[in-house]
Amino acid sequence: MVFNSLIFLIFYPIVLLLYRIIPLKWRWVMLLIASYYFYAGWQPDLIYLIWFSTLLSYLCAIGIEKAEKKNVKKFLLVVALVASFAVLLFYKYFNFLSENVVSLLNLIGFSVPDFSLNLILPVGISFYTFQTLSYVIDVYRGSIKAERHLGYYALFVSFFPQLVAGPIERPENLLPQLKKKNPFTAYDTAVGLKMMMVGFFKKIVVADQISKYVDAVYNNATTINGDLVNGFTVALATVLFAVQIYCDFSGYTDIAIGCSRIMGIKLMQNFNNPYTATTIKDFWRRWHISLTSWFTDYIYIPLGGSRCSKARHYANIFIVFLVSGIWHGAAWTYILWGVIHGVYQIIGNITSKPRSKLWAKLGVNEKGYFFMWGRRIITFILVCLAWMAFRANSLSDLGMLYKTLFTGWSGISISASMDAIGMTFLSAMTALFSIFAINQLDKQICLKTEELHRERGLKLERANAYVYLCWTIAAAWLILLSNNVASSFIYFQF
Repeated sequence: MVFNSLIFLIFYPIVLLLYRIIPLKWRWVMLLIASYYFYAGWQPDLIYLIWFSTLLSYLCAIGIEKAEKKNVKKFLLVVALVASFAVLLFYKYFNFLSENVVSLLNLIGFSVPDFSLNLILPVGISFYTFQTLSYVIDVYRGSIKAERHLGYYALFVSFFPQLVAGPIERPENLLPQLKKKNPFTAYDTAVGLKMMMVGFFKKIVVADQISKYVDAVYNNATTINGDLVNGFTVALATVLFAVQIYCDFSGYTDIAIGCSRIMGIKLMQNFNNPYTATTIKDFWRRWHISLTSWFTDYIYIPLGGSRCSKARHYANIFIVFLVSGIWHGAAWTYILWGVIHGVYQIIGNITSKPRSKLWAKLGVNEKGYFFMWGRRIITFILVCLAWMAFRANSLSDLGMLYKTLFTGWSGISISASMDAIGMTFLSAMTALFSIFAINQLDKQICLKTEELHRERGLKLERANAYVYLCWTIAAAWLILLSNNVASSFIYFQF
């Protein structure tokens, strides 16, 4: 089941109704059943993987807390880590590894047959695996107590709004909220509906509409048609993909946060206007915040963080981004994307002080308006160059795309190029207006929601709640009915 489907627009109100009328004592049962039903809408045959991950982490955490000897605690932690990563490695990376091993062996003279398996990638496995691992690690560290109630813990792992694409919630934030009484309020309802409205707009109106222009270029990277793939169309498609992936992923997050908020449950913020970042480091403070904080707390800091030699510090940064690339997908393009961002970060760290000294000597105000906008533009360009690796279908396609971007500008016709990818003047203006609208919505509705609502009061919010509900459902239904399709979210494959 996806958020932008007709069945979800039936499923969610039913869950809300039951959530309101069922006593608190049994509310977790309904939510757990609803969450498993939500997941089974994709892959009912693979739901046992969530059960395995849930039971494994639940038992290991209790064992860690009960154990008196440190060696026993470490053993149980290792069991949880190894078993969880083994499942993730098998389903997500086995074929990738086997194909590359076979290719390498054949290259050096060994004749080895293909031994890839017909595996289906479980939706959301990377997200719920990281969520269970953070729980076990935190129990081992002693920062939280092990949850004894299996039902509440299972709900923490499978809570349907954020089950398949995050945010990757921490137990100390979500578990207590699942246990307490969360009454419906006009305030939470208005906030939640606004977030859902923004999310649906990002996904259906923006991401899904511009995806066809991105696909037209990136799925034809080796075409000989100069109007379809040239420097202009590659640059345009890359910028549009940056918008597409942001609207697709943050749109999912907005809907997830909105769904939860209506029930009185607050999920963590996952995006903070990432394309206004002035450095790559700043970008990663704003993009996929829950994943960035996960890597920081469970990989970067344990490796030594920045409290070590410079060489070790840079190695730690590189390892984190290499792992991030691997986490995103079983393909060399994703790994290269992670490596690119790791190199960006390292270069940024090395050149930080020399750059500041240079600007000081030149009398440049680093906080000045035009200087800050220049940094934003440069950062966005660097992010887009990395997004090319993320979106490319293969390394060979990526090579052609980079080559075309930097050399394919001679003799092009912008009008013919736009026609070749199916973009009319009207659709271009619509996309431009939508991008502007997203920027304003993020500023006025998403990022400043709490302040705006407190200023305006509850009476207005009660009236607005019904308006937002009607407009959101009507818009989603009309668009879905006209297209007769509910496209998946990009991050569902991770």
